[in-house]
Parts: sequence; structure tokens; C-alpha cells
Amino acid sequence: MLTGFLEAVFNGISIGAVLLIAALGLAIIFGLMGVINMAHGELMMFGAYTTFVVQNICKHLGGLWFEVYIFLALIIAFIFTASVGLILEKGVIRYLYGRPLETLLATWGVSLIFQQFVRSVNWVLIVGIALFSALFFGGLWILNSQTNLARVRNWVVAVILLLSLGVTITTGNFLSKTYQQAVTQPWFGAQNVDVTAPTWLQAGISLGGVQLPFARLFIIALTIICVVGIYLFLQRSNWGLRIRAVTQNRSMSACLGIPTQKVDAITFALGSGLAGVAGCAISLLGSVGPNTGQNYIIDTFMVVVVGGVGNLAGTIIAALGIGTVNYLVGSGTLALLTPVKPLADFFSFFATTSMAKVMVFALIIVFLQWKPGGIFPQKGRTVDV
Repeated sequence: MLTGFLEAVFNGISIGAVLLIAALGLAIIFGLMGVINMAHGELMMFGAYTTFVVQNICKHLGGLWFEVYIFLALIIAFIFTASVGLILEKGVIRYLYGRPLETLLATWGVSLIFQQFVRSVNWVLIVGIALFSALFFGGLWILNSQTNLARVRNWVVAVILLLSLGVTITTGNFLSKTYQQAVTQPWFGAQNVDVTAPTWLQAGISLGGVQLPFARLFIIALTIICVVGIYLFLQRSNWGLRIRAVTQNRSMSACLGIPTQKVDAITFALGSGLAGVAGCAISLLGSVGPNTGQNYIIDTFMVVVVGGVGNLAGTIIAALGIGTVNYLVGSGTLALLTPVKPLADFFSFFATTSMAKVMVFALIIVFLQWKPGGIFPQKGRTVDV
């Protein structure tokens, strides 16, 4: 009985570790910019699919490549999702600061676009995006160098946009008719895909009768590295100092010469990169699909709110607590260990994944009635106003 409880606690901590990696980025973004990024889960999904692609390439290469692909996947997933986050911040979020409702709706729309992108992505779509970006942004670069066209700039931009779209659509139709299945076959589709862990992560050890899978131990170790790295970055680097200053008082930071727009961009890219790392960890726990991020985004937001916006220690406590309670209730462990029958029947009613989330959410509502600011409320002059 005790062994089963300890195994359930360990599994809960490993799930909480994944939530913690994802919540680190979300906590920084939400705490600094007040942006409710509903596409954060899809950035985790991108990290998981990146791991799947890297795994397939390294499996084809064989040998040592497959054994170490997880480390390569972590680096590529961070860089890729950070780049996507940077584009998202510069293209969408930057124009919606100070309007939380519009930001929420915009990022929710972006999340739907990302999900459909994964279902439909093929060579035609990739070539089309690359071609349109080269034509449109190349045209803008040339336009910006021509000062004599300032008066008709908007008209020229419209012409460049229409020409870029026309060339892209024509090229896509030509490729589809010429090569057909070779370029129109979706890479992933709507079905889930499985990621095979390296051989050294497929086993486990037994400690005091408790089975500890290496994959979950790896996730916990990865989380510790991420937490230490973020702490050192925020507390020991110049950009970390700027981020903390902007978080406490944006207006005063701008007056002191801190480039707040650049800080926002770096912060959003960093948070998005951490989401990609979390997606890489998720891929070791189960199959990956277009809706993978939606399974974690609500829990991630709850971690940020319960821990206290932008607080590292609160985020750690909340992530591990929510992950552990979720697993203990959802797996039926609490129902089995409770000696009082009415209480055991109560926990049995919530002994499913979805009902466990309902119970945890209800507990969080009760907690927030007592401490609305979370475990460690945000501090700063703007909070007191």
C-alpha cells in the first residue's frame, strides 16, 4: 500500500515537473507583460513535434545518434519555439499591450491556426510560407530604403502584398498539379504520433520497492536544470535585471533608459523556448497530437495564478502541488488509501483524469478566496496603485 502511494507521488511530481517548465515561461510573460497567451500550449505542442522529427532523423542515422537525440531535440525545440514566440510577439502581441481581452482572443485564434497548421502542413505549405516571406519582407526592405516613396508607401505595401500572394498561390498550384502526392501529403495529419525514448531512458530502477522510470527521472532532472538556469539568468545577468525592473515598474524603467520593447521581445522568446522544452518532456510521457497543448494549458495557468504572478518559488510549489494532487486523485490512489468509506467513495467519484481536474480547480478557487494574490503575491509600486 505504501509502495503504491510513493509511486503515485513520484509520478505526480514528474507531471508537476512538466507543468513547472511550461509555467516558468508563462509566469515570466504574464508577470512582465500582463499577456494571457492562449497559444502557450501550442508552443509546447511544437516542442513535442520537434522531438518527434529529430527522433525520426536520428533513428534513420542509427547508432549513437538515436541514443543522444533527446539532447539535440531539446536544443532545437528551444530555438524553434523561441523563434516562433519572437515572431508572434513582433507580429501580434506588440500591438495589443494594455488590452488583455484583445490579447486573449488574438492568441486563442493563433492557437487554432497552429493546431490546424500541424494537421495540414506539407511541402506545398512550407514552400508557400518561405516564398511569401521572402517576397513580402524583401519587398518591404527595399521599400524602406526608398525615401522618395514615403507618400505612397501604403499603396506600395498593398501592391507588394497582392503580388506576393499571387506568386505564392500560383507556385503552390503548380507544385500540387506537377508533383501531386509527393508534395501534398500531410507530414503528421490529425492522428497522434509516438516518440520512442532512447534505450537508456526505457528502463528504470527500484528504490525501496518503488519503481522509478528513467524517463521520469530525466524529466525531473531537466526541470531542476531549467529552474536553476532561469534563476541565474534573472538574478545574475544584465538582461535578467532589466526584466525584473520592467516587471516591477515599466514606466520608471523606460525613464531610466531600459529598452522595454526589446525586454518584452526577449522575455516572450525565452518563455516560448521554455514551452518547447516542456513539449520535449511531454513527448516522453505519451503520444503527441495537435491537441497536446490543450491538455496542459489550463493546469499551467492555474500554476501561475496559485504561485503568484512572476514568482519563481511560488511557481515551483504550485506546479509540484497541483501535479501531485492531480495524479493522486485521478489515479484513484487516494480512494484506495482512505480508510473511511464515505470519504473513499467521495475520492472514487473523482478518480478519473477529467474529474480530478474539476476537484483541483475547485480547491484552487477556495484557496484564491483566502489568498487572491497566490502563495507569494507580486510586489512593486504598480501593484499598490
